[in-house]
Amino acid sequence: MFIADTHSDTLYALGVHRTLESDLMITPDKLRKGGISLQTFALWTGVDGNRGDVSGIVHKELEARSIFEDKGIPQVQDPRDADENGNAFMLSVEGGEVFEKGLDTVDEFRALGVRMVALTWNHANAIGFPAKSGDKRGLTEYGLKVVRKMQDNGMAADVSHLNEAGFWDLINKTNQPPMASHSCCMSLCRHFRNLTDEQIRALVSGGGYIGINFYPSFLSESGKCDVRRVAEHIDHVCQLGGEHIVGFGSDFDGIETTPEGLEGADTVPALLECLKEFGMSDDIIAGIAGKNLLAYYDRIDPR
Repeated sequence: MFIADTHSDTLYALGVHRTLESDLMITPDKLRKGGISLQTFALWTGVDGNRGDVSGIVHKELEARSIFEDKGIPQVQDPRDADENGNAFMLSVEGGEVFEKGLDTVDEFRALGVRMVALTWNHANAIGFPAKSGDKRGLTEYGLKVVRKMQDNGMAADVSHLNEAGFWDLINKTNQPPMASHSCCMSLCRHFRNLTDEQIRALVSGGGYIGINFYPSFLSESGKCDVRRVAEHIDHVCQLGGEHIVGFGSDFDGIETTPEGLEGADTVPALLECLKEFGMSDDIIAGIAGKNLLAYYDRIDPR
Protein backbone atom coordinates (compact mmCIF):
# COMPACT_ATOMS: atom_id res chain seq x y z
CA MET A 1 0.00 0.00 0.00
CA PHE A 2 1.19 3.50 -0.83
CA ILE A 3 1.32 5.49 2.44
CA ALA A 4 2.09 9.22 2.54
CA ASP A 5 2.45 11.77 5.34
CA THR A 6 2.31 15.42 4.32
CA HIS A 7 3.98 17.09 7.29
CA SER A 8 6.74 16.55 9.84
CA ASP A 9 9.38 18.71 11.52
CA THR A 10 12.09 16.08 11.60
CA LEU A 11 14.72 18.12 9.75
CA TYR A 12 14.30 20.99 12.22
CA ALA A 13 14.59 18.56 15.13
CA LEU A 14 17.78 17.11 13.66
CA GLY A 15 19.43 20.17 12.17
CA VAL A 16 18.52 22.88 14.66
CA HIS A 17 17.56 21.18 17.93
CA ARG A 18 20.16 18.45 17.39
CA THR A 19 17.67 15.88 18.65
CA LEU A 20 19.13 12.39 19.05
CA GLU A 21 17.88 9.91 16.47
CA SER A 22 16.70 7.67 19.30
CA ASP A 23 14.30 10.43 20.42
CA LEU A 24 12.76 11.08 16.99
CA MET A 25 9.26 10.07 15.95
CA ILE A 26 10.54 9.59 12.40
CA THR A 27 13.75 7.69 11.63
CA PRO A 28 14.80 5.60 8.62
CA ASP A 29 13.97 2.42 10.56
CA LYS A 30 10.56 3.74 11.63
CA LEU A 31 9.70 4.73 8.07
CA ARG A 32 10.50 1.21 6.95
CA LYS A 33 8.59 -0.45 9.79
CA GLY A 34 5.56 1.75 9.16
CA GLY A 35 5.69 1.18 5.42
CA ILE A 36 5.75 4.94 4.76
CA SER A 37 6.26 5.32 1.03
CA LEU A 38 6.52 9.11 1.07
CA GLN A 39 7.36 11.25 4.08
CA THR A 40 7.21 15.04 3.70
CA PHE A 41 9.90 16.92 5.64
CA ALA A 42 9.20 20.59 6.26
CA LEU A 43 11.79 23.31 6.00
CA TRP A 44 10.40 25.30 8.91
CA THR A 45 11.53 28.91 9.22
CA GLY A 46 11.64 28.76 13.03
CA VAL A 47 9.90 30.22 16.06
CA ASP A 48 10.91 33.82 15.28
CA GLY A 49 9.62 33.93 11.71
CA ASN A 50 11.18 36.68 9.61
CA ARG A 51 12.80 38.16 12.72
CA GLY A 52 15.05 35.12 12.95
CA ASP A 53 17.86 33.61 10.92
CA VAL A 54 15.65 32.07 8.26
CA SER A 55 18.47 31.30 5.81
CA GLY A 56 20.64 29.76 8.52
CA ILE A 57 17.83 27.57 9.82
CA VAL A 58 16.88 26.32 6.36
CA HIS A 59 20.54 25.58 5.58
CA LYS A 60 20.83 23.40 8.69
CA GLU A 61 17.64 21.59 7.80
CA LEU A 62 18.84 20.89 4.28
CA GLU A 63 22.08 19.49 5.66
CA ALA A 64 20.10 17.14 7.92
CA ARG A 65 18.66 15.37 4.86
CA SER A 66 21.85 13.33 4.65
CA ILE A 67 20.90 11.37 7.76
CA PHE A 68 18.09 9.81 5.74
CA GLU A 69 19.83 9.74 2.37
CA ASP A 70 22.85 7.96 3.83
CA LYS A 71 20.54 5.24 5.13
CA GLY A 72 18.85 4.62 1.82
CA ILE A 73 15.88 7.00 2.07
CA PRO A 74 16.15 9.20 -1.06
CA GLN A 75 14.56 12.55 -1.79
CA VAL A 76 12.06 12.66 -4.65
CA GLN A 77 11.19 15.75 -6.65
CA ASP A 78 7.58 14.72 -7.20
CA PRO A 79 5.27 12.65 -4.95
CA ARG A 80 4.41 10.47 -7.93
CA ASP A 81 8.06 9.40 -8.14
CA ALA A 82 7.86 7.64 -4.76
CA ASP A 83 7.65 3.85 -4.87
CA GLU A 84 4.87 2.01 -3.06
CA ASN A 85 7.38 -0.69 -2.16
CA GLY A 86 10.09 1.69 -0.97
CA ASN A 87 10.63 4.70 1.27
CA ALA A 88 11.38 8.26 0.18
CA PHE A 89 10.96 11.83 1.32
CA MET A 90 9.87 15.09 -0.26
CA LEU A 91 10.41 18.66 0.91
CA SER A 92 7.92 21.33 1.91
CA VAL A 93 8.29 24.79 3.41
CA GLU A 94 6.57 25.98 6.58
CA GLY A 95 6.70 29.76 6.56
CA GLY A 96 6.51 32.00 3.51
CA GLU A 97 9.31 34.14 4.92
CA VAL A 98 11.60 32.24 2.56
CA PHE A 99 10.03 34.14 -0.35
CA GLU A 100 10.28 37.67 1.04
CA LYS A 101 13.41 38.55 -0.93
CA GLY A 102 11.65 38.34 -4.28
CA LEU A 103 9.69 36.11 -6.64
CA ASP A 104 12.87 34.44 -7.89
CA THR A 105 13.09 32.65 -4.56
CA VAL A 106 10.09 30.55 -5.59
CA ASP A 107 12.17 29.10 -8.43
CA GLU A 108 15.08 28.53 -6.05
CA PHE A 109 13.01 26.46 -3.65
CA ARG A 110 11.34 24.57 -6.46
CA ALA A 111 14.82 23.63 -7.65
CA LEU A 112 15.51 22.25 -4.17
CA GLY A 113 12.52 19.94 -4.60
CA VAL A 114 9.96 21.84 -2.52
CA ARG A 115 6.44 20.88 -3.62
CA MET A 116 4.20 22.41 -0.94
CA VAL A 117 4.42 25.63 1.05
CA ALA A 118 2.58 26.58 4.24
CA LEU A 119 2.30 30.30 3.58
CA THR A 120 2.59 31.26 7.25
CA TRP A 121 3.45 29.68 10.55
CA ASN A 122 2.33 31.68 13.60
CA HIS A 123 3.76 35.02 12.44
CA ALA A 124 2.61 37.48 9.81
CA ASN A 125 4.89 37.86 6.82
CA ALA A 126 4.96 39.52 3.39
CA ILE A 127 2.49 36.93 2.08
CA GLY A 128 -0.28 36.87 4.68
CA PHE A 129 -1.44 36.40 8.24
CA PRO A 130 -1.65 33.39 10.55
CA ALA A 131 -4.78 31.94 12.13
CA LYS A 132 -3.24 32.48 15.55
CA SER A 133 -3.20 36.26 15.08
CA GLY A 134 -6.95 36.60 14.61
CA ASP A 135 -6.21 39.06 11.79
CA LYS A 136 -9.07 39.51 9.32
CA ARG A 137 -6.93 40.63 6.38
CA GLY A 138 -6.38 38.32 3.44
CA LEU A 139 -3.30 37.62 1.37
CA THR A 140 -1.22 40.61 0.37
CA GLU A 141 -0.81 41.57 -3.28
CA TYR A 142 2.72 40.23 -3.11
CA GLY A 143 1.39 37.08 -1.49
CA LEU A 144 -0.98 36.47 -4.38
CA LYS A 145 1.90 36.91 -6.83
CA VAL A 146 3.97 34.38 -4.86
CA VAL A 147 1.13 31.86 -4.82
CA ARG A 148 0.47 32.19 -8.54
CA LYS A 149 4.15 31.66 -9.28
CA MET A 150 4.18 28.64 -6.96
CA GLN A 151 1.22 27.19 -8.78
CA ASP A 152 2.93 27.71 -12.12
CA ASN A 153 5.77 25.62 -10.68
CA GLY A 154 3.55 22.77 -9.48
CA MET A 155 3.90 23.79 -5.82
CA ALA A 156 0.86 23.41 -3.58
CA ALA A 157 -0.31 26.35 -1.47
CA ASP A 158 -0.76 25.03 2.06
CA VAL A 159 -3.38 26.68 4.30
CA SER A 160 -2.33 25.03 7.57
CA HIS A 161 -1.59 27.95 9.95
CA LEU A 162 -3.09 30.50 7.53
CA ASN A 163 -5.99 32.70 8.67
CA GLU A 164 -9.46 32.23 7.22
CA ALA A 165 -9.38 35.36 5.06
CA GLY A 166 -6.20 34.09 3.43
CA PHE A 167 -7.84 30.70 2.91
CA TRP A 168 -10.74 32.25 1.01
CA ASP A 169 -8.35 34.33 -1.07
CA LEU A 170 -6.67 31.11 -2.17
CA ILE A 171 -10.05 29.61 -3.04
CA ASN A 172 -11.33 32.66 -4.91
CA LYS A 173 -8.30 34.43 -6.35
CA THR A 174 -5.81 31.77 -7.44
CA ASN A 175 -5.67 29.12 -10.13
CA GLN A 176 -5.29 25.85 -8.22
CA PRO A 177 -7.00 24.30 -5.19
CA PRO A 178 -4.96 24.66 -1.99
CA MET A 179 -4.16 21.96 0.52
CA ALA A 180 -4.03 21.75 4.30
CA SER A 181 -0.97 19.62 4.99
CA HIS A 182 -1.55 19.20 8.75
CA SER A 183 -4.93 20.36 10.02
CA CYS A 184 -7.96 18.95 11.86
CA CYS A 185 -11.71 19.59 12.05
CA MET A 186 -13.16 22.52 13.98
CA SER A 187 -16.46 20.69 14.48
CA LEU A 188 -14.70 18.03 16.56
CA CYS A 189 -12.24 20.31 18.37
CA ARG A 190 -12.56 24.07 18.62
CA HIS A 191 -9.03 25.31 18.03
CA PHE A 192 -7.93 28.24 15.87
CA ARG A 193 -5.73 25.92 13.83
CA ASN A 194 -8.60 23.71 12.71
CA LEU A 195 -10.77 23.91 9.59
CA THR A 196 -14.46 24.76 9.68
CA ASP A 197 -16.93 22.55 7.85
CA GLU A 198 -17.38 25.37 5.33
CA GLN A 199 -13.64 25.35 4.60
CA ILE A 200 -13.60 21.57 4.32
CA ARG A 201 -16.52 21.62 1.88
CA ALA A 202 -14.70 24.24 -0.19
CA LEU A 203 -11.64 21.98 -0.39
CA VAL A 204 -13.86 19.06 -1.32
CA SER A 205 -15.67 20.94 -4.09
CA GLY A 206 -12.47 22.53 -5.37
CA GLY A 207 -10.39 19.36 -5.40
CA GLY A 208 -7.99 20.30 -2.60
CA TYR A 209 -6.40 18.06 0.00
CA ILE A 210 -6.40 17.72 3.80
CA GLY A 211 -3.77 15.87 5.84
CA ILE A 212 -5.18 15.23 9.32
CA ASN A 213 -2.81 16.32 12.09
CA PHE A 214 -1.94 13.89 14.91
CA TYR A 215 -1.49 16.56 17.59
CA PRO A 216 -3.81 15.77 20.54
CA SER A 217 -4.54 19.47 21.21
CA PHE A 218 -6.00 19.77 17.68
CA LEU A 219 -7.87 16.49 17.94
CA SER A 220 -9.53 16.78 21.33
CA GLU A 221 -10.30 19.72 23.60
CA SER A 222 -9.06 17.68 26.55
CA GLY A 223 -5.67 17.33 24.87
CA LYS A 224 -5.80 13.58 25.39
CA CYS A 225 -6.79 11.01 22.81
CA ASP A 226 -5.90 7.76 21.08
CA VAL A 227 -5.56 6.59 17.52
CA ARG A 228 -9.33 6.29 17.15
CA ARG A 229 -9.69 10.05 17.58
CA VAL A 230 -7.52 10.62 14.51
CA ALA A 231 -9.78 8.23 12.60
CA GLU A 232 -12.81 10.22 13.79
CA HIS A 233 -11.41 13.42 12.25
CA ILE A 234 -10.70 11.57 9.02
CA ASP A 235 -14.21 10.14 9.07
CA HIS A 236 -15.68 13.61 9.64
CA VAL A 237 -14.02 14.84 6.44
CA CYS A 238 -15.40 11.77 4.68
CA GLN A 239 -18.90 12.54 5.96
CA LEU A 240 -18.60 15.96 4.32
CA GLY A 241 -17.83 14.27 0.99
CA GLY A 242 -14.05 14.33 1.36
CA GLU A 243 -13.13 10.66 1.24
CA HIS A 244 -11.13 11.38 -1.92
CA ILE A 245 -9.21 14.40 -0.57
CA VAL A 246 -8.18 13.36 2.97
CA GLY A 247 -5.02 11.73 4.27
CA PHE A 248 -2.34 11.95 6.94
CA GLY A 249 -0.39 15.04 8.07
CA SER A 250 1.16 13.77 11.28
CA ASP A 251 3.25 16.75 12.46
CA PHE A 252 5.63 14.18 13.94
CA ASP A 253 8.75 15.66 15.56
CA GLY A 254 6.95 19.01 15.76
CA ILE A 255 4.54 17.91 18.49
CA GLU A 256 5.46 17.12 22.07
CA THR A 257 2.68 14.55 22.60
CA THR A 258 0.93 12.06 20.34
CA PRO A 259 -2.29 10.05 20.45
CA GLU A 260 -2.00 6.79 22.36
CA GLY A 261 -1.08 4.09 19.89
CA LEU A 262 0.28 6.52 17.31
CA GLU A 263 3.67 7.49 18.68
CA GLY A 264 5.75 7.49 15.51
CA ALA A 265 5.98 6.60 11.85
CA ASP A 266 6.26 2.92 12.70
CA THR A 267 2.78 2.92 14.27
CA VAL A 268 0.84 4.35 11.30
CA PRO A 269 -0.47 0.88 10.31
CA ALA A 270 -2.53 0.97 13.53
CA LEU A 271 -4.42 3.94 12.09
CA LEU A 272 -5.14 2.04 8.90
CA GLU A 273 -6.55 -0.82 10.96
CA CYS A 274 -8.68 1.63 12.92
CA LEU A 275 -10.17 3.06 9.75
CA LYS A 276 -11.54 -0.39 8.91
CA GLU A 277 -13.66 -0.20 12.07
CA PHE A 278 -15.50 2.74 10.51
CA GLY A 279 -16.71 0.53 7.69
CA MET A 280 -14.48 2.07 5.05
CA SER A 281 -13.75 0.00 1.97
CA ASP A 282 -10.25 -1.09 1.03
CA ASP A 283 -10.27 1.38 -1.88
CA ILE A 284 -11.24 4.31 0.36
CA ILE A 285 -8.56 3.37 2.90
CA ALA A 286 -5.95 3.08 0.13
CA GLY A 287 -6.90 6.59 -0.97
CA ILE A 288 -6.63 7.98 2.54
CA ALA A 289 -3.32 6.22 3.06
CA GLY A 290 -1.69 7.97 0.12
CA LYS A 291 -3.40 7.71 -3.24
CA ASN A 292 -5.52 10.80 -2.56
CA LEU A 293 -2.33 12.84 -2.34
CA LEU A 294 -1.13 11.53 -5.69
CA ALA A 295 -4.49 12.37 -7.24
CA TYR A 296 -4.24 15.89 -5.81
CA TYR A 297 -0.91 16.44 -7.57
CA ASP A 298 -2.46 15.08 -10.77
CA ARG A 299 -5.00 17.90 -10.46
CA ILE A 300 -2.59 20.74 -9.71
CA ASP A 301 0.36 19.58 -11.82
CA PRO A 302 -0.74 17.22 -14.62
CA ARG A 303 2.06 15.22 -16.19
